[in-house]
Amino acid sequence: MRVLSKFPKLAFLLCGLIIVMAAVSVSVFHFPVAIGVDRQLPIYSVDTSEKKVAISFDASWGNEHTKPILEILKEHQVKTTFFLVSLWVDKYPDDVAEIAKNGHEIGNHSSTHPDMAKLSEEQMKEELSDLAGKVEKITGSRPVLFRPPFGSYNNNVIETCEKEGYHVIQWDVDSLDWKNISTNQIVERVTRNVKPGSIVLFHNNAEHVEEYLPIILDRLQEDGYKIVPVGEIIYQKGYHIDHAGKQVLEQSGKVKRDAEESKSSVTE
Repeated sequence: MRVLSKFPKLAFLLCGLIIVMAAVSVSVFHFPVAIGVDRQLPIYSVDTSEKKVAISFDASWGNEHTKPILEILKEHQVKTTFFLVSLWVDKYPDDVAEIAKNGHEIGNHSSTHPDMAKLSEEQMKEELSDLAGKVEKITGSRPVLFRPPFGSYNNNVIETCEKEGYHVIQWDVDSLDWKNISTNQIVERVTRNVKPGSIVLFHNNAEHVEEYLPIILDRLQEDGYKIVPVGEIIYQKGYHIDHAGKQVLEQSGKVKRDAEESKSSVTE
């Protein structure tokens, strides 16, 4: 500290570097950090000892691969979550109906795919409401999960979404299937990084999805993982989110859940 006090320019540069690194970690890598504020976090993953993992698909452009995805999921007896935007819903209402008909969960990915962190609270509410109304009109149900476009969020985004009845969802395993990488690279990224409680990010119109998806599902199931929608892996209440964005069940909730599971196993 004495050294820095003698060289104020050096101290200023170091502080600036720390701020820049923090900003990059949030905006580019989506790492949760907090500097001098009580930064609220979405759910990146879930703390669980069960071998359960949730996979999800963001749908904001194209539908060429949607029907093959649904067929692959059906063959593997897997239910998952599709995060939709209004532009996609307007273009492909039959696909929305088919997703719901097949028992998959539909999440809110906004109306126009904006950077939600740059919007006012009223604009955010409009983005949420527009998509939710369109999905409800087709499926009869409103989404209760929200994934911010670009993974961009701040406290205002999370607080607004929660007031509107949403759990805000990120991911801890990014397949990078939207990039020009091979099937083997995607399979390796997902299967190497997945762990109990992971939420995996895919895209419905990724180029190699018909190739990588069955391989990944096979490997996860062979490894003993149960693959579920996001809404089935997260805790609905009685939890906190740690510094890494992991949803952790409070001890009282854990005791209650363990008792319910024990009772269920006896009756079965």
